[in-house]
Amino acid sequence: MAHRYPVTWLMTDERLGDTLWRALRALPPGSGVVFRHYATPRRARHALLRRLWRLTRARRLVLVVARGPAIGEGRHAAPCSAGLTTWPAHDDREAIIASRAGADMLFVSPVHPTRSHPGEGALGAGRAARIGSRLDLPRIALGGMDARRFRRLRGFHGWAAIDAWRPCPDQKRKAVPR
Repeated sequence: MAHRYPVTWLMTDERLGDTLWRALRALPPGSGVVFRHYATPRRARHALLRRLWRLTRARRLVLVVARGPAIGEGRHAAPCSAGLTTWPAHDDREAIIASRAGADMLFVSPVHPTRSHPGEGALGAGRAARIGSRLDLPRIALGGMDARRFRRLRGFHGWAAIDAWRPCPDQKRKAVPR
């Protein structure tokens, strides 16, 4: 069965707080969500995931559950998404590992500087576009991404973000999905 891979993605984490629900409503149907609440205690994490699963099903969103560093060093898996396996790639070596492991798609990051990893160097658009470019895997741009930056980017199937989907009081513009 061929997967229809989402173009737009929301990466969740604890920083979203209650804005998670507004961010989910801002996503167009068919978008993807990567659930990454690593620091949330296990019982609360499972309760949150159950609530998220119901909402994503109702809104026709693809839900991927990330494995935390203690489980698989950031590798994503998707028991909630018909077996879709995503994988983070910060360089070609990681992209090749992902391909050999049977990943369905790559999240290439960080394309631009990001609040999630302050002070870390960004790949830049050109270098990010080369990561995994020889592999037959859809690539999702992650790190400082928004719809405007995605439209200018070449070589990627889609884009993912946290802050682009968050309502920010100091920003008057709304995230535009495509």
